[in-house]
Amino acid sequence: MCSSATTLVYLTCAMCLCILDTIAKGLVHTTGGYTLYAKMTTQVTFDLQPGDIFACVADCGWITGHTYVVYGPLLNGSTSFMFESTPVYPNAGRYWDMIQRHKITQFYTAPTAIRLLMSYGDEIPKKYDMSSLRVLGSVGEPINPEAWRCK
Repeated sequence: MCSSATTLVYLTCAMCLCILDTIAKGLVHTTGGYTLYAKMTTQVTFDLQPGDIFACVADCGWITGHTYVVYGPLLNGSTSFMFESTPVYPNAGRYWDMIQRHKITQFYTAPTAIRLLMSYGDEIPKKYDMSSLRVLGSVGEPINPEAWRCK
């Protein structure tokens, strides 16, 4: 609830929301364009529905991280599950345990993490109930056929 001392600040759609600065270039994201993009791509790409629990395990310092860990799910009024660690600590079932325990419905990770987990074999994921999971997304580099193939 807002107190009487709260001042609302209205922004135009072209006002700066954030600046993503890398060694090679800097990019300004605006309040209208970027937020609409984050909301719509999260909703449409991941089939986000009311009550879903969305998990993106990307680093929040990268564009994918803050777009799909923070802005996208929250602009859709969804629950965002945040994770900060390695997928194999304390064991290689870490991601699968999160999905089971928190009933995650969308899980977004990198092909690098998927390939790492593949090196531990098929038995670990089989120990977990991942029936809540509807969408598995990958980001970054192209995913290789072995990582994509369902066995």
